[in-house]
Amino acid sequence: MPHIVAVDTADIRFPTSRFLDGSDAMNPDPDYSAAYLRVTTDDPDGLVGTGLVFSIGRGNDIQVHAVDRLAQRLIGRDVEETLGDLGSVWRELLHDSQLRWFGPEKGIMHMAIGAVINALWDLKAKRAGLPLWDLVSRMTPEEIVDLADWRYLEDALTREEALEILRAAVPGRAQRREQLIAEGYPAYTTTPGWLGYDDAKLDRLCREAVSEGFEQIKLKVGLDVEDDVRRLGIARAAVGPGIAIAVDANQRWETAEAIEWVRRLAPFDLAWVEEPTNPDDVLSHAAIARGIAPIPVATGEHMANRVMAKQFLQAGGLAVLQVDATRVAGLNENISMLLLAAKFGVRVCPHAGGVGLCELVQHVSMIDFVAISGSTDGRMIEYVDHLHEHFVTPAVAKGGRYLTPTAPGSGAEMLAESVAAHLWDAP
Repeated sequence: MPHIVAVDTADIRFPTSRFLDGSDAMNPDPDYSAAYLRVTTDDPDGLVGTGLVFSIGRGNDIQVHAVDRLAQRLIGRDVEETLGDLGSVWRELLHDSQLRWFGPEKGIMHMAIGAVINALWDLKAKRAGLPLWDLVSRMTPEEIVDLADWRYLEDALTREEALEILRAAVPGRAQRREQLIAEGYPAYTTTPGWLGYDDAKLDRLCREAVSEGFEQIKLKVGLDVEDDVRRLGIARAAVGPGIAIAVDANQRWETAEAIEWVRRLAPFDLAWVEEPTNPDDVLSHAAIARGIAPIPVATGEHMANRVMAKQFLQAGGLAVLQVDATRVAGLNENISMLLLAAKFGVRVCPHAGGVGLCELVQHVSMIDFVAISGSTDGRMIEYVDHLHEHFVTPAVAKGGRYLTPTAPGSGAEMLAESVAAHLWDAP
C-alpha cells in the first residue's frame, strides 16, 4: 500500500507592489505571496497533492514554517486510509490539544491546517481523476456531513438539519452538474478597482470589464470620501447603469463613519459594501447593516473560522458571505460555512484573486451549487486577472463566467519553473 513519503514547502512571492496591483485602503503595497506545499507518496502513479496559503509579503516565511511543521505529521501515513477519511484527519489536526493554543482555530496555525488538508483533497481528487468540485458533489449527504465538525455550531445548525439541506439537493445534482459544465459559474471582477490606479486606468479597465462580459465590478474605497465619490463617478460613467458596482473598504471604517460614508456613495447604486470595519466585530457589522439598509453588507475574506460565520449570520451582520479558500482550515471548514449560509438563506460570493485563490475557490462555489444550495441566483465568484499563468490548470473566466474546471485536482498546483523563479531569498 502506498504511503506519504515527503512534504516540501516553498516561500513564493511576486512583486505586485511595483504596479500597485492589489492595493487598497489598508494594504497599499502588497506583494502577492504563497506558502506552498507539495505532498508526495511512493505510489508509482507519481501524483502530488498541493496546497497553499495566500499572503501579501512580509511574514510569508512564518506561514511557510507553520505549514512545514504541521505537514511533517503526514509522513509515513497510509495514503488510502488517510484520504478515505479526511473528516477525521481534519478533526485530528483541528483539535490537537497543544496546537489549539495558537488560536484556537484562527491565525497562522489554523491556515496551515487548511494548506495541509487542501493538499490532501488535491491528491484525493487527482487519484479519482476528477476535479475537486465534482469529487465532493458526488459524495452522499452523509459523507459530506461527516467532513464537518459540529462542535460550537449546533445552536445554529445541527447535523440533522445539514443532512436535510444536502438530501433536498440530491435530486437535481445531475442536471446542475451538466448545467455547470455547459455554462460555467457567474463571476465579477475587481481588476479595475485597485486604489492605486489612476483615473485613466480605472476608466479603461472598467470599460474592458464590460466588454469582457462581466455584469459586476468592484472598487476599493475608504481613504478619502471625496476621492471615492469621484472614482465611483468615473466607474459608473464607464460601465453605464446596467452594470452592478460593489465597493470594498477593507476594514477601514468605524461604525458611524461607515454608515455616513456609504450614504455619500449610495447614489451610485451599490451592489454591496464589503468589509466596512474590523473583520472580527460582529456587532459593528450588524449595526452597519441596519444603518445602510437596503445596501447589503458583504464580508468573510478575513473570517477566521466557521464559528465567526455562525455569529455573523445569527446577528444579521452580513447579507453576502464571502468564504475564502485559505483563510480557514481548508475545504472541510468551507463546507461547514456553505451549510450555515444555506440554513440562513444567505448567498455566497467567495473572495478570490491573490495567488491561487481563484483556482481554489471556484471549486467551493461549484460544490455549493451542485450539492448544497442548488442556486446561482445573486451568487458570483470574484475574479482578478493576476498570476494565473503560474498554475498548471489556471482558472479561466470568459464572458463574465468562470469556465468549469475539468482537470483532476483542486487547481492549486503551480508550475515548477514559476516556483523556482519566485522563491524568496531572505535579505
